[in-house]
Amino acid sequence: MPTVHLVIKGKVQGVFFRATAKDVAQALDLKGWVKNTPEGDVEVLATGDEDAIRQFIEWSKRGPDKAVVSSVAVTSLNEKSFDDFRIVRG
Repeated sequence: MPTVHLVIKGKVQGVFFRATAKDVAQALDLKGWVKNTPEGDVEVLATGDEDAIRQFIEWSKRGPDKAVVSSVAVTSLNEKSFDDFRIVRG
């Protein structure tokens, strides 16, 4: 299964991006994590079905209602294994 690393820029903190990303990822049966960065971005590492990954990337370009996404950088990685999809703090 593919693994991707996303860095989502824009107005993406304080708009429930992480919580909504977790809900979307779980609905798509993705595993991994989402977190805020000190730079004000949101970072995601996700593993799952190729079509589900594609759908998640497309969702990330919009985000939740109050988000204003300016860019999404996508990097493909070697497959990683996770038990679930969670919000990481710190």
